[in-house]
Amino acid sequence: MKNLTKTLSVALTAAVMAACGSGQKTDEGQDTTSAETATENDGWVSLFDGQTTNGWHTYLRDTVSEAWVVKDGALSFNPDVPREQRGDIVTDGEYENYELELEWQISSGGNSGIIFGVHEDPKFSATYQTGIEMQVLDNIDASDNKIENHLAGSLYDMIGGKEVSEPKPVGEWNQARIRKNNGQITLWLNGVQTADVTIGTPEWEQVLNASKFKDWEGFAKYPKGKIALQDHGNAVAYRNIRIKSL
Repeated sequence: MKNLTKTLSVALTAAVMAACGSGQKTDEGQDTTSAETATENDGWVSLFDGQTTNGWHTYLRDTVSEAWVVKDGALSFNPDVPREQRGDIVTDGEYENYELELEWQISSGGNSGIIFGVHEDPKFSATYQTGIEMQVLDNIDASDNKIENHLAGSLYDMIGGKEVSEPKPVGEWNQARIRKNNGQITLWLNGVQTADVTIGTPEWEQVLNASKFKDWEGFAKYPKGKIALQDHGNAVAYRNIRIKSL
């Protein structure tokens, strides 16, 4: 019996050691053990499972329109679908204080956006009437590349600059990060901070009054809201979408 117990103990130890040593490769080629992965995911919740559109719906509709499909593990928008079957998609849930991370890939000449703080109400016909946008853009060939706070990574039409807008070439994946905490909004694109402002401060009022949103009734008025991925008429894809409450 002692020999059998010892044999089982050795086998179990070997199995545990093997499991701990069988890490996955990150995008940078580094080994990540299962324990490290669990730690990294602490508090993070996936908003996209990589296989279905569960958790999303087209704005002011019950389901996701045919224009948004899952392709190669990404939520992809197809602009060839008839306009009446298109539209921005939004999360089913609402969020207030959080960090949001995701990756995006834009088509040549493409334009899209990550819109947050969206108040879904038939009173507002579009997500951008209430939500704040982090711009997604092909800086080289998109028509909306002439204004600095319209470049990729900018707080659209409010804060941005060509010195901090460093998107990767068309066809490559970009990393976007949005932190929204008690009115403070901070954006990063590919690890570079592109905007930082707090709603209600003199700085906010200054950039708001200089933007097209100055007199919009519902813009940035809702602390808690949904997250949207924009249909701007160009092919775009999003993946690895996750959120962490603060």
